[in-house]
Amino acid sequence: MVKDIGIDLGTANVLIYVTGKGIVLNEPSVVAIDIQTNKVLSVGSEAYKMVGRTPSNIRAIRPLKDGVISDFDVTEQMLTYFINKLSVKGFMSKPKTMICAPTNITNIERKAIIQAAEKAGGGKVYLEEEPKVAAIGAGMNIFQPKGNMVIDLGGGTADIAVISLGDIVASKSIRVAGDVMNTQISSYIRDKYKMVIGEHTAEKIKIQIGTATVDDQEVKEMEVRGRDAIGGMPKSITLTSPEVQEAISDTVTQIIEAAKDVLEVVPPELASDIVDRGIMLTGGGALLKGLDHAISKVLTVPVIISESPLDNVAKGAGALLEHMNKTEKSKD
Repeated sequence: MVKDIGIDLGTANVLIYVTGKGIVLNEPSVVAIDIQTNKVLSVGSEAYKMVGRTPSNIRAIRPLKDGVISDFDVTEQMLTYFINKLSVKGFMSKPKTMICAPTNITNIERKAIIQAAEKAGGGKVYLEEEPKVAAIGAGMNIFQPKGNMVIDLGGGTADIAVISLGDIVASKSIRVAGDVMNTQISSYIRDKYKMVIGEHTAEKIKIQIGTATVDDQEVKEMEVRGRDAIGGMPKSITLTSPEVQEAISDTVTQIIEAAKDVLEVVPPELASDIVDRGIMLTGGGALLKGLDHAISKVLTVPVIISESPLDNVAKGAGALLEHMNKTEKSKD
């Protein structure tokens, strides 16, 4: 049996779903390259450990930026490495591949993603829009004539869509999400404490004490180590959750405004469905504490965090592939 593969090609992580097996791979979208020889040294988790810690001849590259390919060759090498690692390609078989992308990508970006997946997988490649696939993965029935709204927050993009009868009715994709929050945390610490921190540290701060609201909740603290921006010596500070909220508030506002824009253009019947059913929050950004409350407060619509937000896109891609296979079989 040919095992088809669903790929969530994210700016921060790549997840791969194999039909019949579920999610079999979840690794950071990072490739370490020796720039003198152009040789790939490591991919995924191993390469991620090298970010900010490499000698000058080794570069840890993130080949995707804002949900699209910024370095085609490196993306292709990364995908090939991951797919070979799974050994889903049999002697005769060429797996079907379903790959997911943000809603507002250009035709050139679309072609680049398909081409990279074709070269890596060898079989037919289908490209689907991320929020639609995330909604399926989150367990929403998008094929009914009812309005479903999903906010999919990744590393590079926030994708917002209203879906009915299996198709996107209105959508918006903004290139501000988890990675921008990390940058804002770093900038805040540099400006306020004159201390420089790395990408890993900013991500850790967001996960451990990050919050979108500071209403009546306990203040969390975290010791943060970095380098003094003026003297260059090691330095440590104590950072609080309200400070992180202040640092990322601009991004949170932009995400809420984008969701508002989408809600304003949907037909009234679908809007009333959304008021009844709520908005599904998915993607890694859904794990940011208090984000559901912050969105719900402004939009006055209930917001539900999906059960496994990080896996939804990959799961949804797998479910769509299985649905396609069943449809094909019933035609035969």
